[in-house]
Amino acid sequence: MFLRRPPRGGPLQNGLRMLKKTSIWLVLIFFLLWALTLLNPFCQLQASERSFGVGSQKRALVKGIRYWSNSAYTRIVIDIEREVTYKDHLLRKDVKLKKPPRLYIDIKTAKLSPHLKQPIPIGDGLLKRARAGQYNPTTVRVVLDLESVIDYKTFLLTDPFRIVIDVLGRPTRVKKKKATKPPSPQRSSSFKVVIDPGHGGEDPGAIGPKGLREKDVVLKIAQILGDKIKKELGWEVILTREDDRFIPLEERTAIANTKGGDLFLSVHANASKNMRVHGIETYFLNFTTDKDALRLAARENGVSPERISDLQLILYDLMLNAKVNESCHLAECVQRSLVGRLKRRYARVKDLGVKQGPFVVLFGAKMPSILIEVSFISNPMEERRLKDERYLNEIATAILNGLKRYARDTKMVRGQPSWSISTALSSS
Repeated sequence: MFLRRPPRGGPLQNGLRMLKKTSIWLVLIFFLLWALTLLNPFCQLQASERSFGVGSQKRALVKGIRYWSNSAYTRIVIDIEREVTYKDHLLRKDVKLKKPPRLYIDIKTAKLSPHLKQPIPIGDGLLKRARAGQYNPTTVRVVLDLESVIDYKTFLLTDPFRIVIDVLGRPTRVKKKKATKPPSPQRSSSFKVVIDPGHGGEDPGAIGPKGLREKDVVLKIAQILGDKIKKELGWEVILTREDDRFIPLEERTAIANTKGGDLFLSVHANASKNMRVHGIETYFLNFTTDKDALRLAARENGVSPERISDLQLILYDLMLNAKVNESCHLAECVQRSLVGRLKRRYARVKDLGVKQGPFVVLFGAKMPSILIEVSFISNPMEERRLKDERYLNEIATAILNGLKRYARDTKMVRGQPSWSISTALSSS
C-alpha cells in the first residue's frame, strides 16, 4: 500500500506558513512593547512596582539620622517607623581607588525619607559625614565616611524602632603640665559627673497614689545633688535635662560620652503594683535572671517585658567595653550611703541591695554608670516623703557621700582616677 504525498499548496503547508508568519509578528510586537517599556519612565515605575508587589507597599520609612560626637566617640541613631532587619559592613581604605574607609548599614525592606537625601556633615575627627540613599527598591543604605576609627558597635532599640551605632576612636591627647603643688584628691573641676534625671516631658514616669510624678521628683533630686557636688567637691556637673523635657534614652548616654563624663548617675523613683513594696535599690548594667529586675528594666526602658530578652542579647556585644567592676563598686558605695543615712533619720527604710539589669540608659556608657531607684513612689508612705524637700535633700546628701567614698576607694587625683577614660579607650 502506498501513501500519496499531498499536493503543494495543500491545507497542511498553508497552515504551517500562516503559523510561521503569525509567530514572527508576535515576536516583533513583543520586542516593540519591551522597547517602549524601557523608554517610558512611567512604564518602568509600573514594572518596578509589579516586580516587588506587596513588598514595596510594606517598606518601612527611614525617618531620620541623629548624632552626638566628640573627638573620641560618636553615636549615630537611625530612626525607622517600624521593625526591620539590617546588616553592617566595614570597608577598609582603598588606596588604589582613593576611597576612604567606610562603614555602611543596609536596612532591608525600607524606603528613604526625601529629606534625608543630602549628606549630613559631622567632621569630628572620627566621621567626615553620614549619607543615605535608596540602594535598591527595598534596601536603604546609610554610609558613614570614616577618618580615624578603632572600633564600632551597633544595636537595635524598639518602641520606637531605631538602629544605634557607637563609633570609637583614640581621644585627643593633651600635654600634661608639671604640678607645682601636691594635687588635691577631691577638689578639681576637671572631673565630670553626668546626672540624668529620668523621664521628663511627655513621659511622666511612675505616678504615685496621690498624683506625684516621678519626672518632677528626680529632677529636683538631680538639681540638689548637682549643687552639692559643685560646692563640696568642686567637680563639673552636667545634667542631661535641666527642665521638664523629653530626652530619648540613647541620647542620655550619648550626652555622658560626648561630654567626657567620668561618672554617670541616672536617678529614678521606683514603682510596683503592690503598694506595700518599699525600699531603695541601685543598679548597674549587666545580665540578670531576676524577675523583678527584668520587670523594672522593662518599665524604665519603655518596652514590653517580652522585649527584655532581646536587650539581654544585645548586652553580649556591649559588655566587652562596659565598666562592670567599677560600676558595681560605685553602686555599692551609693547604696550603702543611701540606706545608712536614711535609716538614721527615718523609720521603715528597706535595703533592697545592689542589683544588675539591662537598662538602655546605661547602654554604651564609657564610664562607671549606675541607675538609682531612690524610693517607691507607688508606696503611700514613700510618696509622702518624696514630696518633702528635707527628704530629697537627705537623698542628695547620701548620694554625695557615696561619691566621696568611691573617690577615696579609687584614689582619684585631680579628678582623674586610675581607670581614666583615656587609658580605657587606648587599651580597648
